[in-house]
Amino acid sequence: MSRDRLQASIVIVNYQSGPYLARCLSSLAAGCAGFAWDAVVVDNGSLDGSERAADGRAGNVRLTRIERNLGFAAAANIGVRATTAPYVLLLNPDARLTPGCLAPLVDDLERHPDGAVVAPLVVNEDDTPQGNARGDPTMMTGLFGRTSLMRRLVPRFPAVTRNVVPADASGDCSFEVDWVSGACCLVRRQAFEDVEGFDERYFLYWEDADLCRRIRRKGWCIRFRPDPAARVVHTVGRSSAAVSAQAMRAFHDSAYRYYATHVARGRVNPARWAAWVLLKARAWVRGRSRRQETI
Repeated sequence: MSRDRLQASIVIVNYQSGPYLARCLSSLAAGCAGFAWDAVVVDNGSLDGSERAADGRAGNVRLTRIERNLGFAAAANIGVRATTAPYVLLLNPDARLTPGCLAPLVDDLERHPDGAVVAPLVVNEDDTPQGNARGDPTMMTGLFGRTSLMRRLVPRFPAVTRNVVPADASGDCSFEVDWVSGACCLVRRQAFEDVEGFDERYFLYWEDADLCRRIRRKGWCIRFRPDPAARVVHTVGRSSAAVSAQAMRAFHDSAYRYYATHVARGRVNPARWAAWVLLKARAWVRGRSRRQETI
């Protein structure tokens, strides 16, 4: 397929993102240089007026308003259904594209016909890797995952690198991983439709891990391209910060749903009950520490 015929749609789910959505939208033209693209901003009932950043933009940016917060998965599905391009870039409103970063992602899926999803290198504001490529979650992910103490202390420990794939630069090469963060990833529409999109039972968090796992079961693969020349800058958790308590509950509820669905199947599986107890305890501890911080 020739470059001038490639097209991509960008789907951004917005909720109370403040000034970040405007910054995100301003980065699209340079990030998608060389492609015919359109963008859909699906607003989940924001009250801060942030969705107005999508008004008055170029004709290829559209705004879809939802009166109440349906959660990320449901809103993202609405956005994907509103587009027709063969590739869909899922992008958080608190992220921004660097110039030309779409081209290598599209090239990667063109080069790998079995590739369903490819993620760029996602970095923090200080340009450090965010750890957006991961291994399938297990009971040990809480100890060795992206935000764990162990990752900060021993980032090259095998259990850590199994959960968070090191972002070692590999030029224009990509490699297979279990799953990638939905903060920014390019998805082949055919693969997305093969699994009927995101599971809308996930309100927030873990829907990306679930999507990638279901896609892999269909015979597709997930790829990570840690190319420093094609990176995305992500300000972590800006939207979830607006509803911290709700986001925290959603994180632990979704973690349990993922674990019960993909890891500890069966209602009488003792591992499922252990996960339920541990996640409820973790949510209580986290919630209590947050309340004490505000006193």
